[in-house]
Amino acid sequence: MTSWPADWLVPAWPAPHRVRACVTTRDGGVSQAPFEAFNLGDHVGDDPQAVAANRQRLQDTLGRAPAWLKQVHSTVVVRAEAGACPEADASWADELGVACAVLTADCLPVLFCDREGSQVAAAHAGWRGLAGGILEETVTAMAVEPGRLMAWLGPAIGPGAFEVGGEVRDAFVASHPAALQAFTPSHNDGRYMADLYCLARIRLAACGVAAVYGGGFCTYREPRFYSYRRAPSTGRFASLIWLE
Repeated sequence: MTSWPADWLVPAWPAPHRVRACVTTRDGGVSQAPFEAFNLGDHVGDDPQAVAANRQRLQDTLGRAPAWLKQVHSTVVVRAEAGACPEADASWADELGVACAVLTADCLPVLFCDREGSQVAAAHAGWRGLAGGILEETVTAMAVEPGRLMAWLGPAIGPGAFEVGGEVRDAFVASHPAALQAFTPSHNDGRYMADLYCLARIRLAACGVAAVYGGGFCTYREPRFYSYRRAPSTGRFASLIWLE
């Protein structure tokens, strides 16, 4: 594994030593505007050769193959497998050689591991997947007592920038009344500012995952990250986790 760009993120959480994770940024790639520079999404209109070069650079840097997914805002969780690219929004792994990976540009990436360092997972949680139960399904797929899991909330759109309609608030509150605290009225009638980090913590706590770290980013306001709401023609960054 070679060194990665200095502004890539390394989660600050008490994960076991053999659990490794990182989040890429726009830095370090070959994509041209408006995808500059390290776009890893192959579905956003970028030059396929540039995406392939960026993905190869990432694989070379990690020293292992990312297990890419075709993300569709579902609640499907699969075992991570390099080269497969199944339609799913989360993957898990308990073997070396592959990195669980999700692509985002405002949605919430959530990384998981168990306290023994024997299993990891990555989930893509847009509001639809979050409301539908993608985090709960990921916990179930890992087949570990939830109290033995920890989660890290990666870069997502912040509560000061994520305006949604009342139907979004209703979707969360219907199953978790505590979710009401994650919504504050917008200056636009019938609209709310939503806190994805708060919603994720509520959902994780409800299924028994108490050790939750991270949060506090805003992809919309931090230009080192891609943001679909800031610029609809944009790339995707990756959140990855693996075992060494």
